[in-house]
Amino acid sequence: MIDTHAHYDDERFDGDRNELLASLPQRGVELVLSCADDAESCRAVLALAEKYSHVFAACGIHPHSAAELPWERLEPLLRECLAHPKCVCLGEIGLDYHYDFSPREIQREIFARQLALAQELDMPVSVHIREATEDALKILGEYRPKGAVHCFTGSELTEQTLLAMGMYLGFGGAVSFKNAKKPLAAAVFCPAERLLLETDAPYMAPEPFRGRRCDSTHIKYTAEKIAAARGTSPEELIAAADENARRLFVFGGVG
Repeated sequence: MIDTHAHYDDERFDGDRNELLASLPQRGVELVLSCADDAESCRAVLALAEKYSHVFAACGIHPHSAAELPWERLEPLLRECLAHPKCVCLGEIGLDYHYDFSPREIQREIFARQLALAQELDMPVSVHIREATEDALKILGEYRPKGAVHCFTGSELTEQTLLAMGMYLGFGGAVSFKNAKKPLAAAVFCPAERLLLETDAPYMAPEPFRGRRCDSTHIKYTAEKIAAARGTSPEELIAAADENARRLFVFGGVG
């Protein structure tokens, strides 16, 4: 299994991070993409990627952190991090109008600047969209990046638009929630060659672990839920998703 979106620098892993990460290959998790969300996090995920051969990094500025530093200071930091051989993605980036922790104008600016940087460096992106679909689609349409929208829970129309742009869609524990019909419907609609599996660990643990800390081994429960809805086997779904992950992200020396 390949977990295409997790946050192993999160403080919820402080008590057992090393033991957990070291155990993942023996528990069926072949590769993990650990995603940053601010400048400090970029350094942290790279340190984890350096320590574990099966961990790779995504470095980027989340919309929650978009106002923390001006672009003039962010750009050189990002360029340095993205040049690291274990960094295979620019992320997590995007727009979040639910919390509005950063002003929306600044969110849009930093999102667009990071997409332009990804375009220049020919790197895939990992995109976060929450209650900002119209603006996110507009900006994505301008830059047409290669990459994935993680934790996708949008409408069929939004899904069609993203797929037409060439984007991949990441699905996690939300597909298993009892009242969350849209995420599962989206996972069923998604073409097999564009579907990715993820956890967003430590968040979004699937049933039967909802409300507890999530980790990459929980992918199998998400895969079982999606596979049943699609009429296929979990093994077949995981194999297809892993192939997609290797196609999108260049896991140097491993992928």
